[in-house]
Amino acid sequence: MRCRILGAPVQDGAGRLGCEMGPSALRTAGLVPALLALGHEVEDLGAIQPAPREQVSHQNPALKALPEIVAWTTAISEAAYQASEDAMPIFLGGDHSISAGTVSGVARHARKVGRPLFVLWLDAHPDFHTLDTTTSGNLHGVPLAYASGRPGFAGTFPDLPAAVDPTRICTFGLRSVDPAERLALKESGVIVHDMRAIDEHGIAPLLSAFLKRVADEGGLLHVSLDVDFLDPSIAPAVGTTVPGGATFREAHLAMEMLSDSGLVTSLDLVELNPFLDERGRTATLMVDLTASLMGRRIMDRPTRSHSGGY
Repeated sequence: MRCRILGAPVQDGAGRLGCEMGPSALRTAGLVPALLALGHEVEDLGAIQPAPREQVSHQNPALKALPEIVAWTTAISEAAYQASEDAMPIFLGGDHSISAGTVSGVARHARKVGRPLFVLWLDAHPDFHTLDTTTSGNLHGVPLAYASGRPGFAGTFPDLPAAVDPTRICTFGLRSVDPAERLALKESGVIVHDMRAIDEHGIAPLLSAFLKRVADEGGLLHVSLDVDFLDPSIAPAVGTTVPGGATFREAHLAMEMLSDSGLVTSLDLVELNPFLDERGRTATLMVDLTASLMGRRIMDRPTRSHSGGY
């Protein structure tokens, strides 16, 4: 597969500094060599640069770094759209605000090629606040709401060229959801598999059902992997730790199933804060999980051909 690596060193959307070092840490942990060892063609496009910052405002006084995130979203969306042409883009965050740009960009590409875009959101949080409902003001909590076309962004964030149908979004591993997000998720029809569902049913049946729907509809699949999807005991390098996350094997199983499906066409790796890491263990784990998603396996198993045609 042809892979394009893009760094998005954004930390303005998080509540603490450090995520801007995430792309460098993932590269240092051996992401590119791991992909090359699996036989993929890799083009590292370096770091995306934000668009010129403009004065934007909103009635919610809690919002932080709004002009900065709008500038980043504009640039990342265009870069994601361009990088999706005949390749699989892998976006290295940066906090999860980058996904306002990555998802909107790949959605624009999906519309161009006439295929539906599905999103698998691996995260402790749904990031489904709007600019009106966020109380923290940290804009890494809004990207999925924005990319799915929720109201409240018009006139502030860039106009969406293509919104993702919320019924084609699956949030997986949730364990910290604010009341406003809970209501919005229900209204929108987003598929929600929280950690209780995973505890009760296991990773495999829940993820299999979603992947079957992607395949049945001929969809493209964007995966957004937040460090805090993982339990902090195995992945401490994140500023929003929530106990009770995915275990080492649960996370690898999810990646292996995604690999077997042959459906993934773009990937986010977000919220890695190397300042909070322990000798690079979280960065190394994220690289290992990416390798599992991209074809590294314990034993060979039959797989489908990749649907993206790359």
